[in-house]
Amino acid sequence: MQEIRMVDLKTQYQRLKSELDVAIAQVLESTQFIKGPEVKRFEENLARYMGAKQVIACANGTDALQIAMMALGYEPGDEVITADFTYIATAEVIALLRLKPVLVDVNPETFTIDPSAIEKAITPKTRAIVPVHLFGQSADMEGVMKVAKKHNLDVIEDNAQAIGADYTFSDGRKQKAGTIGTIGTTSFFPSKNLGCFGDGGALFTNDDALAAKIRMIANHGQSTQYIHDEIGVNSRLDTLQAAILDIKLKYLNDFAARRVKVADYYDKAFGGLKNAQIPVRAPYSNHVFHQYTLKIKNINRDEVRRKLADKGIPSMIYYPLPMHVQKAYKDERYKEGAFPVSEELCKSVLSLPIHTEFNEEELKYIAETFINIVK
Repeated sequence: MQEIRMVDLKTQYQRLKSELDVAIAQVLESTQFIKGPEVKRFEENLARYMGAKQVIACANGTDALQIAMMALGYEPGDEVITADFTYIATAEVIALLRLKPVLVDVNPETFTIDPSAIEKAITPKTRAIVPVHLFGQSADMEGVMKVAKKHNLDVIEDNAQAIGADYTFSDGRKQKAGTIGTIGTTSFFPSKNLGCFGDGGALFTNDDALAAKIRMIANHGQSTQYIHDEIGVNSRLDTLQAAILDIKLKYLNDFAARRVKVADYYDKAFGGLKNAQIPVRAPYSNHVFHQYTLKIKNINRDEVRRKLADKGIPSMIYYPLPMHVQKAYKDERYKEGAFPVSEELCKSVLSLPIHTEFNEEELKYIAETFINIVK
């Protein structure tokens, strides 16, 4: 049995090697490394896949969040609400733009932002909500959009972890996560479900005027070359990365199906364990399993992780600290205990390996080893 990895990008590359190598070679031959035709083609194909009118590629997912907030014209001191339990980038860009991060707790089952908590956090300075579609499934967007509409707020979806997931509204209508709010953002970090061979990101919107503004901001604020209508940044998706992503986009549904197959295997194996809770799949969203994250109960989570490592099985803790106790984001409004769900999750969550290239032998070994450790 080969070495078990959290994400097996090497085997995935080998499976797609013939197509990827041709795409890379074509870019190298053209030498159009910035703004080559592959970038536009990928944007168009991704827009078609997502059901979004406009896709604007950029350098990374963090830039996508920053550009979204710049395009919406927020001023220093404006408040933006987001989840306490998420990766730091979500709050980082809020603070970087001298806006005020307002943190709220998450749902204890889905780990995504709690719409009722959003309602309680709104003030006259609130301008936007940033729901995070965490670990592979959408936040409760119907609930989020209801609050946003009531208070006339923008919604910026952080869809770095759930590209391809479908949200089902109460009337049965389906829409891709990331295309429901004012702007959606995503990351193409290599380990994402749709990952490139470096950094990359994109924004989604159905507003043509807003898309034009986003495109300008991402390119130094230029409307045409050397004509700068906005304060902008330099955030471009390299042509090589666009070519790679355009190939991998064709396999995105297959990638999701392979990940779900792994998750189904784990669910069946772990469903009866008293010391571990399998992921909850929300009724309003399918799960594309960027991560397979359990809650460890009654036993020491860190000891479980150490024993797994001793058996050659990697694991990760996403995330070990909630936002409000991070040194850079400490706020006198938020004391220990302010967000009990997020604090409990940081002490109990554990993510097992999940990717598109598992074989039965590896899954069996991981499952049996985990069961023997936590039972």
